[in-house]
Amino acid sequence: MPRTKANSISLIDTFAEFKETKNIDRTTLISVLEESFRSVIAKHYGSDENFDIIVNPDKGDCEIYRNREVVEDGAVEDPNKQIALSEARQIEEDYEVGEEVSEPIEFMKFGRRAILTLRQTLASKILELEHDALYNKYKDLEGEIIVADVYQTWKSETLLLDDEGNELLLPKNQQIPRDFFHKGDSVRAIVDRVDNQNGNPKIFLSRTSPMFLQKLLEAEIPEIADGLISIRRIARIPGERAKVAVESYDERIDPVGACVGVRGSRIHGIVRELHNENIDVINFTSNISLFIQRALSPAHINSIQLNEEEQKAEVYMRPEEVSLAIGKSGMNIKLACQLTGYTIDVFREVDNVDQEDIYLDEFTDEIEPWIIEAIKNLGFETAKDVLRAPREMLIEKADLEEETVDYVLSVLRSEFEDDSQWAEAKDTAEATANDED
Repeated sequence: MPRTKANSISLIDTFAEFKETKNIDRTTLISVLEESFRSVIAKHYGSDENFDIIVNPDKGDCEIYRNREVVEDGAVEDPNKQIALSEARQIEEDYEVGEEVSEPIEFMKFGRRAILTLRQTLASKILELEHDALYNKYKDLEGEIIVADVYQTWKSETLLLDDEGNELLLPKNQQIPRDFFHKGDSVRAIVDRVDNQNGNPKIFLSRTSPMFLQKLLEAEIPEIADGLISIRRIARIPGERAKVAVESYDERIDPVGACVGVRGSRIHGIVRELHNENIDVINFTSNISLFIQRALSPAHINSIQLNEEEQKAEVYMRPEEVSLAIGKSGMNIKLACQLTGYTIDVFREVDNVDQEDIYLDEFTDEIEPWIIEAIKNLGFETAKDVLRAPREMLIEKADLEEETVDYVLSVLRSEFEDDSQWAEAKDTAEATANDED
């Protein structure tokens, strides 16, 4: 059977080449080619309803057939859909009235204008397909990390190319302050958003998004990837400092220890990727008072007053702890506010602590830090606070062994020369215990 001529074939070759580079599936390829040919045929004949188009993209060719009904000579009303009997018998001698004639059409006979129209239609469809494929691909990748190569850097943004040569934009305000790129550098970033204005998709990346840090943690820490540890909240000042609140669904797993690794081995790679961004990992808790205390680490607080309706917290601490709570350039308290969702005001507390008292943190040489932390979680910050508390309460609520509690009390008492002052404290504690009974 006759096939379309050279110009038509070259069009299909062009489209086939596009298919190889843009990964257009075969079904879509055939559909676009057929639609393009039908568009030209409809303009030339007024209708494409009675045409069969067979596209073979693998061979790079196309066959076009026009189907017409045989009618008596002189009875042709629509020459596109009908053919006179005498004309039909010139094709085959045995045609009769009422039968259908299918004849091949050589696209070259349509003329140069039709061929040009077909080329333009194909180019338009190709561009539309390319844009749709690009948009759909990266829309599905929003929130995921990709790797791309730097192509060019401008003042306001950096242009990167993916493996297929697609253009990606990394705006300056989405770059870490110490980011400095050379052409050809491989860059990791997260797909922040995909715009599709006027059918022209633009892909924007980010390295400052909290989601970028989250995805880096998921990639480096198996327990997070496996769902054993959940990242509950993240607050970042890109390139400077970040706080991450994590929670474990397995009581045997220490979420903070698992994220940090031995001597920080698991977190080091992420820190390097973020240009030495200091990452604090803390345990998440629904107890907002305790969560705020942890978020303000390494500062230690004495007391806290919450206004849950306005999401405000007033935190009181020793004067020497205030600078730790605020941090360099106010970063620590800013991140704590972002992490907890509360506005935190810090106040110096000078007069409410006995000048002869001793903070529990001073006893870390004699008492294990985890024991001190367990007691502090009860709201006790000083030695006298603990010594005034009922022994049974320390055992029960701090979940400590009796021997451990007795050892702690012994260590704390030994710090005070005048043991007689604890007689009153002991009587008070016993009276409190009796009242509770």
